[in-house]
Amino acid sequence: MKILLMSIPCWLIPAIVGLICAILGYLLGKLLNGSSDNNEDVDVYKNRISKLETDLAACMSSKDVSHTSGAANTIAPKTSGIKAVAFNADEAKAAFGKKIKENDLTIVEGIGPKIKELFHNHNVTTWADLANSTVEKCQEVLKSGGKRFEIHKPGTWPKQAEMAAKGEWQKLKDWQDQLDGGK
Repeated sequence: MKILLMSIPCWLIPAIVGLICAILGYLLGKLLNGSSDNNEDVDVYKNRISKLETDLAACMSSKDVSHTSGAANTIAPKTSGIKAVAFNADEAKAAFGKKIKENDLTIVEGIGPKIKELFHNHNVTTWADLANSTVEKCQEVLKSGGKRFEIHKPGTWPKQAEMAAKGEWQKLKDWQDQLDGGK
């Protein structure tokens, strides 16, 4: 036995003990803290709730909700058009940290160059045009581009465009920081 212990390098015994301790620690951690999956689920649901709340806010802002005799809600489309203010490139650059071109629809989170082209093909070329569009019209524009565009959710796009048209750059940037791809 003494000869056997002398033939094992001196660094191997602490390495084996450390490896065994690491494995036992990992297994004990998994056993005692089985809630890590639950934390991930909670984050997923919080993210979904946040998306739904922004969709609801966008929907509420694009519609006038009126209560009739306390019983039912009626939803009417926006009747007032959004008026654009004079574009200030310096304010936009200060908020976003990059140069913004006037009426560039790609400033709206969720709209890229291809989707911008679709909107231009439907005579929606300015932020005010997009702000005055309904979410349903945005979905029709997306459907016209085929299956690959139908997956996009334009629920917040008119409201984002309204902020851009009104020059509310910091407000738009703050809201976009909360959004996930325009949703």
